[in-house]
Amino acid sequence: MAQISADKIKELREMTSAGVIECKKALEEAEGDMKKAIEILKKRGIAIAEKKASRATGQGRIEAYIHMGGKIGVLVELDCETDFVANNDLFKQACKDIAMHIAAMAPEYLSEEDVPADLLAEAEDKDEFLKEKVLLSQPFIKDESKTIKDYITELVAKTGENIVLKRFVRFEVGA
Repeated sequence: MAQISADKIKELREMTSAGVIECKKALEEAEGDMKKAIEILKKRGIAIAEKKASRATGQGRIEAYIHMGGKIGVLVELDCETDFVANNDLFKQACKDIAMHIAAMAPEYLSEEDVPADLLAEAEDKDEFLKEKVLLSQPFIKDESKTIKDYITELVAKTGENIVLKRFVRFEVGA
């Protein structure tokens, strides 16, 4: 097997925010192919998130976002396991990003389980309904290739802690 260069490891790390050793292992497994290495890291991140899902989230942040002009406001609660992660810049940025997403996309429900069964049954296109109305199913406004749920899963992989989007409220003047 060819030696993986430090520059390639650094490049993958910058793209994914994964640890150096994880990047090296992924590149070795992918035989130096950057796209395959990214997929490997993504799969590992999902596996990590699934393992951590049962852990208690007793810390977190409540983020407030007021859109320009003061006509739209959002409060969102994102929980994690420790105050160390809650005060981490990556976690703080995620809180802001999610609050901004809620202001822009106006979801009505947090998860699919929150949608009344009769309302979901009435929807002509269930997938489209979920993308429009359910926060965790919506494509993330900063990267539409992933949903909010995917974004949180990546955050779990990066922080090493269980992270749960607990609740949100969106206010709009005149709505």
